[in-house]
Amino acid sequence: MTALESPPSSTTADRRPRGPRLRALGGWAVVVVLVLVGVFVATQVGVQMPSQRGSLDPESVGDSGAMALARILDERGVEIEVVRSRTKVAAALDDDTTLVMANPYTLTDEGLEDVLAPADRVVFLSAGTRLLNLLGIGDNAPPDSSPVAAECDAPEFAEVGTIRPDRLFAPADDVQGCFGGEPAEAAAVLIDDRDGRTRIVVEGARLLSNAYLAEDGNAALGIALIGRTDHVVWYVPSFADTDIESSTPDTLGSLTPEWVTPAILLLILAGLSAAVWRGQRFGPLVAETLPVTVRASETMHGRARLTAKAADAQHAAEAIRDGSRRRLARRLGLAATASTEEIADAASDRLRIPRGSLHQLLGGPLPRDDASLVDLARRLDELESSVDRASGERSAPG
Repeated sequence: MTALESPPSSTTADRRPRGPRLRALGGWAVVVVLVLVGVFVATQVGVQMPSQRGSLDPESVGDSGAMALARILDERGVEIEVVRSRTKVAAALDDDTTLVMANPYTLTDEGLEDVLAPADRVVFLSAGTRLLNLLGIGDNAPPDSSPVAAECDAPEFAEVGTIRPDRLFAPADDVQGCFGGEPAEAAAVLIDDRDGRTRIVVEGARLLSNAYLAEDGNAALGIALIGRTDHVVWYVPSFADTDIESSTPDTLGSLTPEWVTPAILLLILAGLSAAVWRGQRFGPLVAETLPVTVRASETMHGRARLTAKAADAQHAAEAIRDGSRRRLARRLGLAATASTEEIADAASDRLRIPRGSLHQLLGGPLPRDDASLVDLARRLDELESSVDRASGERSAPG
């Protein structure tokens, strides 16, 4: 019968434990689940929270928004209907309705006239030079932020108090100005009733926004301007609702077919899935003995040759001196952390020579040339030999 055959040795892959790989896959699964949950939560929060919209927007919670004023009017029984499409303004207006809007810079003159045509009472919460010229209601005046009262015949402003406008207007003929500043013909609020319709202009960015509504009589001013009727149509101009025609140049995105972007995203997702599926983590660390043992003497000679080749006498001297200090500390029974002064004093006591005589040798300036380096090495060797002899004589029986 032939000799028993030894069973085939198992490979490293066969001996590799499956536990770490399963834990790695479980970790990836946890990361994917956390990412999906984070995306879901961020989406829900973004949908449910009021959006940070533009300036004087009644649905904006930002400092420049006007949600605070809209809430105050709603608590006073004023129905506010927010409209973001210029074509829906006419359908939203009815009798005894106030149309409110910020500066309609996204509309052409014809588009603005179409929006204003069915409205009997319009309040502009901000205005530009173009709007002032189009309405013929007045011009810009030098600004003055001093507190001013109404000082006009409009009864709705009787209980407003004082405000601090940052923009004033010079009213046109037959246009009433309220909250006048200096000069006397300047006013913060313009009221135009010349054609049987009411057009009111005020710069409310620093008067009626959320950040400034609680100051002075700003809230009362907003109520007096907008709360005169039970129904308010608040039109919010935007570039998405503009009637200004413009031609945009062709770009790479506009010239690319619609299926290219989904295809690229699908390829990226497939690549990531393949990387997770086929990717392998490093296994556990394995301790192995080195095939070659390097003797300390070879390392010492190699470092010595490098130092000699660099011609760095100071570095070599420091290495020699450090070795001598370590050996002397061990022979003198001192701690490995003993200072140079302690070693020098202990060696002086052992050799029975005055203290301080060895401080220069063990801790003085380093040599700068090869001759001084050789001399320092010779003196250190003599010191070590002398300490060895003195130690031997002391330990010998008397």
